[in-house]
Amino acid sequence: MIIIRNPERSEWAKIVERPHLDVSQLNDTVASVLADVKKRGDDAVKGYELKFDHVDLPTLAVSEEEMNEAEALVSADLKAAIQVAHYNIKTFHESQQFKGKKIETQPGVVCWQKSVAIQKVGLYIPGGTAPLFSTVLMLATPAKIAGCEEIVLCTPPGRDGKVNPAILVAARIAGVSKIFKAGGVQAIGAMAYGTQSVPKVYKIFGPGNQYVMAAKQQVSLHDVAIDMPAGPSEVCVIADKHANIEFVAADLLSQAEHGIDSQVFLITTSEQVILDVQAEVNRQLDLLPRKEMAAKALDNSRLVLVSSLQEAIDLSNAYAPEHLILQVKDYAKVANKVVNAGSVFLGEYACESAGDYASGTNHTLPTHGYATAYSGVNLDSYCRKITFQHLTEDGIRSIGRAVELMAEAEQLEAHANAMRVRMRTLNIKD
Repeated sequence: MIIIRNPERSEWAKIVERPHLDVSQLNDTVASVLADVKKRGDDAVKGYELKFDHVDLPTLAVSEEEMNEAEALVSADLKAAIQVAHYNIKTFHESQQFKGKKIETQPGVVCWQKSVAIQKVGLYIPGGTAPLFSTVLMLATPAKIAGCEEIVLCTPPGRDGKVNPAILVAARIAGVSKIFKAGGVQAIGAMAYGTQSVPKVYKIFGPGNQYVMAAKQQVSLHDVAIDMPAGPSEVCVIADKHANIEFVAADLLSQAEHGIDSQVFLITTSEQVILDVQAEVNRQLDLLPRKEMAAKALDNSRLVLVSSLQEAIDLSNAYAPEHLILQVKDYAKVANKVVNAGSVFLGEYACESAGDYASGTNHTLPTHGYATAYSGVNLDSYCRKITFQHLTEDGIRSIGRAVELMAEAEQLEAHANAMRVRMRTLNIKD
């Protein structure tokens, strides 16, 4: 763990900088796979599943029989936990439903918006060392609430050709329409272009490794929308002298176990906190099954000592973390100063794990500093706002001359004339 004490503000840009990967060769590989999937469809997807996931698939679609089998394999306790999480996620996202109203901007000019669901969405759920069934709930639940007509899910199968049963149970609970056994770049290509089995969607959601992220960004240039750009997961903890050291260490480690490229950042006003957190992290680290992975992430972690809480929140805002945990006595006051963060956790009992699973907020969040400009996934992510306007004769009288003058000033005569002919019909003089 790298300790930085009282850095000058001129050093902050370097402190908050994320690692930059050379993706030039990776992008070529991704482009090649995407082109093949676009050309050959299912055959290409099955070929890459054999090559990368080492499984020979006769079909890509998950059958109803496999769905029922998964139900029997998931314990009643886990199923109940998934139901609790789904209820909370559903409750929170239902509260975000848009209620538009008609506004009369001028006499006879009425404008309004209507929220319309994206008809077809694709969800990518990683498998590998940590099959993220919680992400199924986070992505499918708001899609269902929004009213998306088709919710397509792709996830890599195991070597037995089966999808993790908890993923299938979560998908059924959340209302997924169709599930396919496909991972990596080939899954993104299948949803972006459509294949003989996999429907083409209009927007793709979900996390993944650097190949998946590169694939999402490439298909977003011409073929399909995506939720957001993304990098490795990250947490920033701000702690003062009142912080619970055991909790702080546990929060840092819960992030570090995601992967060796996870970002772990502690900002504190106390030298003693740095020393105590180091010792407690080492103690807890020895108890983790994913110890080696977490240790590698911690090698690049930063523990930063600053002179005040104002400086701490300024540094955090410069970092723009995916997750921000405020383990400070006056967390409400500090929270009011947060301007760049994906999701914020207030007080010693609000751990990142709560938001990752069951508090109700969405865990699909902007990383790599994108919290300066992007929101996390929410109900609006699955909707479009269509604007409407209605003009009466009074409306033409109210704004007709202004429209005509502005169009003429921009030298767009056809625009001016479209309004002018209406004004003439109504005997409205220039």
